[in-house]
Amino acid sequence: MIRSTLAALALSIACALPAFAATPVDVNHADAATIASSLDGIGLSKAQAIVAWRDSHGAFKNVDDLRQVKGIGEKTLDRNRDAIKLSGGAKVAAAAKAEPSAQPRKSRSRKQ
Repeated sequence: MIRSTLAALALSIACALPAFAATPVDVNHADAATIASSLDGIGLSKAQAIVAWRDSHGAFKNVDDLRQVKGIGEKTLDRNRDAIKLSGGAKVAAAAKAEPSAQPRKSRSRKQ
């Protein structure tokens, strides 16, 4: 009887506690410590890998780009999808498309 009462009490407490909710974080600008403390299942090592990838490859354009980082899988992304913010990612992609080619254009003015 005591065991069933304790089990029921433990179950009640467990159900009353909110599930871990990740804190929104901009992974295109945050440092590793902030990413680690904000996302569920992301420790300092994985957060440092996120920052290193971002420094090498540029801003993340969408959440699924984070799968390119070693140790970040689909389950981790699904747990944190609503908390991962990507400011600058779309702007960076648009700016890359809008940039003129590396070679300067020649003027085509006509002499009269």
